[in-house]
Amino acid sequence: MPETGPAIERESMEYDVVIVGAGPAGLSAAIRLKQLDADLSVVVLEKGSEVGAHILSGAVLDPSGLDRLMPDWKEKGAPLNVPVTHDNFYMLGEAGSVRVPNWPMPPLMNNHGNYIVSMGNVCRWMAEQAEALGVEIFPGMAASELVYDGDRVKGVVAGVFGLEPDGSIGEGTEVGMELHGKYVFIAEGVRGSLAKELIQKYDLSKGHCPQKFGLGMKEIWEIDPEKHREGTVTHTMGWPLGGNAGGGSFIYHFENNQVLIGFVVHLNYQNPYLYPYMEFQRFKHHPMVAELLKGGKRVAYGARAISEGGWQSIPKMTVPGAVLLGCSAGLVNVPRIKGNHNAMHSGIEAAEAAYAAIQDGRAGDELPIYEENVRGGVIGQDLKKVRNVKPMWSKWGLVASTALGGLDMWTNTLGFSLFGTLRHGKNDAKATAKADKYKPIDYPKPDGVLSFDRLTNVAFSFTNHEESQPCHLKLKDPSIPIAVNLPEFAEPAQRYCPAGVYEVVEKDGKPEFVINFQNCVHCKTCDIKDPSQNINWTTPQGGDGPNYPNM
Repeated sequence: MPETGPAIERESMEYDVVIVGAGPAGLSAAIRLKQLDADLSVVVLEKGSEVGAHILSGAVLDPSGLDRLMPDWKEKGAPLNVPVTHDNFYMLGEAGSVRVPNWPMPPLMNNHGNYIVSMGNVCRWMAEQAEALGVEIFPGMAASELVYDGDRVKGVVAGVFGLEPDGSIGEGTEVGMELHGKYVFIAEGVRGSLAKELIQKYDLSKGHCPQKFGLGMKEIWEIDPEKHREGTVTHTMGWPLGGNAGGGSFIYHFENNQVLIGFVVHLNYQNPYLYPYMEFQRFKHHPMVAELLKGGKRVAYGARAISEGGWQSIPKMTVPGAVLLGCSAGLVNVPRIKGNHNAMHSGIEAAEAAYAAIQDGRAGDELPIYEENVRGGVIGQDLKKVRNVKPMWSKWGLVASTALGGLDMWTNTLGFSLFGTLRHGKNDAKATAKADKYKPIDYPKPDGVLSFDRLTNVAFSFTNHEESQPCHLKLKDPSIPIAVNLPEFAEPAQRYCPAGVYEVVEKDGKPEFVINFQNCVHCKTCDIKDPSQNINWTTPQGGDGPNYPNM
């Protein structure tokens, strides 16, 4: 959403705490605030059309955060219905697979006690609990701007609708309102636009490694009941990515004969011809996977970026008046492929820090105790143990990092590391190499049975954007895609986007860069991977984007 200028007069509402994002972090914070003091005024803003509409996660949930937030969650009817019963790890080749035994795995990799869930449905349930406590939740309200009072974050602008295509205000424009808080919690998820602004404005990454990311793509399949094994968790590495990129897959046997099948590609890959979406589609043709899906049907699709930097990449999380929560700070445990539990823990820590400050009569200052408790508490303990796995993978490849990463996680369980703390290298955009070093990759054409073209699959994300609004994908320099990215990098936006947003077409004998923003599933990959860092993802008007039913 473009900045609409300081001259606009907006109505304002005052709250004790304003929370941006109704994911596990934001909702945990809201619930904990109301548990601590029922009289606190708390509002949660959600850009999706409903709570859960923009939530996409694997997901195997470690319930530790939920246990801490609501120990009686079972009695309250939380949708955690499928406990993990079996853990499988496979190394894939093109035609076969080798199972990696469980016994050498570090204890932290064990999924015993965890649950296969739809995080969208978990968040819908959490929103019900929050509203029962008196939290105000406004879905369809995108927080598009931060409001400052000097150096302090004072609030956000939300509810801007009906801007003209050029970003100007027209007769039908609703200019939105300002929501002010004693404290503002930014819980937008990965690479949120407000978090990105705060990190840049306050130089929060100074002294920390650059954040690293992966692209996670997911489909839900209904399969033959004879093949369904409720509670079974399978992870794979190896084919089809090989040495082209880091990553792997997950296959979770959920309830109602559904399997949640996903594929993650680390975004620090070098080859600009790599096509993450087609790697996912090719993966489903592996004999082991194809046999599972045979006779089934895909019922949903979506994609989102995953924060992978871990311990070394967590920025400073506090500024005057605001804090970063969950994936806005990058709290995912990469080898476990889990971040929802840490998101919940961060929400609890932020709530307790803000509550104590408000009790002391404070407002708009920093909350250093929040940062101390995140880094020194259960979140820090979780992330420190696995801090070297991602940099090992980036530096030494799959085989060496699997062995050495496992050893490092074992020794960290005992309280030490032979490797100290390895650092991440360049950011994912800078990792992209020039196209002249590589040859295009010939991907098989989707067969329409196991594999699908992007636009067909995007229809299963139920994404929608009001077409007359300004394009929310902003080019800093409109000439760069054709003048720089096309000759130097074969314009990788055509391939790294999992929704077919970006195209290079020929017009009057010349190449032209086209942005189909209506297709956008809000994964943020373009904002992360563009080698020229020329694309800025901003929020479209509230309610637009994917409408995931149970991702």
